[in-house]
Amino acid sequence: MDFINFKVGSKTISLKILDILVTERFEDDLTELPNKNKSFIGIKDYMGTPTPVFDLGLILNGESTYTTNAELAELLQAREKEHIEWLQALENSLINNIPFDGARDPHKCTFGQWHDKFKTDDEDLQIILDRFSEPHNKIHQLADELLSKVQQGHKEEALKIFEEEKRTTYTFLLRLFESAKEQVMLDYKPIIIFTTTDGVHPHIGLLVDKVGQSVNVNKEDIKPLEKLTSVGFDIDPQTRNMMRGLIKMEQIHSVIIDPSAIFLEEKETKLEPEEIN
Repeated sequence: MDFINFKVGSKTISLKILDILVTERFEDDLTELPNKNKSFIGIKDYMGTPTPVFDLGLILNGESTYTTNAELAELLQAREKEHIEWLQALENSLINNIPFDGARDPHKCTFGQWHDKFKTDDEDLQIILDRFSEPHNKIHQLADELLSKVQQGHKEEALKIFEEEKRTTYTFLLRLFESAKEQVMLDYKPIIIFTTTDGVHPHIGLLVDKVGQSVNVNKEDIKPLEKLTSVGFDIDPQTRNMMRGLIKMEQIHSVIIDPSAIFLEEKETKLEPEEIN
């Protein structure tokens, strides 16, 4: 049985190849129509057929990936601004001999605490975030070193070191903030999957983040969800109806999605592998 994997936020989902007509880049050119379903984002023509498009991020995660990314970019912008203000305060303290109350431990500033805990599936973003450690630590450690020099009467030397680190380490740190924000927003190029129930005509479009690999799975290797979701899972009917099983990947599971069942009325649906034809 052949599937194609797709990324939706931190989740990996799988659709049968026979359920897919085509995928295309989302250009934000949908026709909006009144609809109480918050995951409905508009109408897109496929071969002359108006096709409703739904955001799988809203269905599976409760929030679109665009919104999640925008919030992350805003967070990075705020943390960048805090470091600009931090360095300005340190410079003011060195020049005017006034107290400096900025964080000196790089792991205790707001960004440091976030950075130590944040995890992402975006490998390119993770590479950028990993590069923060050295310049971020060095900038914070400057405070004790330079303030100590001023107290010892070496103000001119402290200011010289400050200017050099501002030109090099601090500039590099700001570039990393810009790179991280660009990666979050500019690298987001969502895809519309046009699905079908008859192999010819479009059924619905599904907005996903990225196209993954194709996989061939034996029917007996598809794990049922019925027992897993029967206890302790608060899943809305729309989401429960469309899930058809789990495929074990290398380190994670992929959830099989049946696009024809997304908007079925809630009913007793047994999520057994034999339902996947």
